[in-house]
Amino acid sequence: MHSDGSLTVKIFADGADKASMLEMARHKDVKGLTTNPTLMRKAGVKDYRNFAKELLSDIKEKTISFEVFSDDFGDMERQALEIASWGENAYVKIPITNTKGQSSAPLIKKLVAKKVKVNVTAIMTLEQVKTTSSSLNPNIPSYVSIFAGRIADTGRDPMVVVRDSVDILKSNPNAEIIWASTRELYNIIQADTVGCHIITVTNDLIHKMSLFGYDLERFSLDTVRMFHKDALDAEYEL
Repeated sequence: MHSDGSLTVKIFADGADKASMLEMARHKDVKGLTTNPTLMRKAGVKDYRNFAKELLSDIKEKTISFEVFSDDFGDMERQALEIASWGENAYVKIPITNTKGQSSAPLIKKLVAKKVKVNVTAIMTLEQVKTTSSSLNPNIPSYVSIFAGRIADTGRDPMVVVRDSVDILKSNPNAEIIWASTRELYNIIQADTVGCHIITVTNDLIHKMSLFGYDLERFSLDTVRMFHKDALDAEYEL
């Protein structure tokens, strides 16, 4: 956190609705964008290539991460090279393993040797962070996405994993840690506290960032008024 109380961690918008992504790309607080096949399917995206290329034709100043979806490492490499060719600001999301649990480390090494900017994703353990760290090239920009929200879902403190991961990657000036699978606004404060470089945030949460520092007495009153209004609008009787 800066001396004036502002945050050091960068905000990346996570989503797959084209209109919303374009809106977030214009948002002054948003420094990059990410998406994934699950979000794209939910958003009704039918043509992966066209969707990505249309976004990249409009968004040139901020990075966008697109994920490979093959489960075969050879084909993952082919997909990664194509995605990387779509734009200088295109990062390629590579899952830390395939669906069989086989490490993606050899593929990551191949890709960074070809100067592909990777976003290694679905990471949840320090061992996976160490494996990723040893596979990256310090001369090539990269992202390391730790799924902090999913770690928290298991009852573990993700701040410990993210903090230690930041230490592991300190020797690589071009690698940035991403706090991913964000659940609530307070996660932004947590990510900033442990020195995380980036946090992915849904559009809904980005719109709620105006609540930072909001007076709690006023927030309490707003909540009481909401309950009262909803009860009146529902015409409840006792």
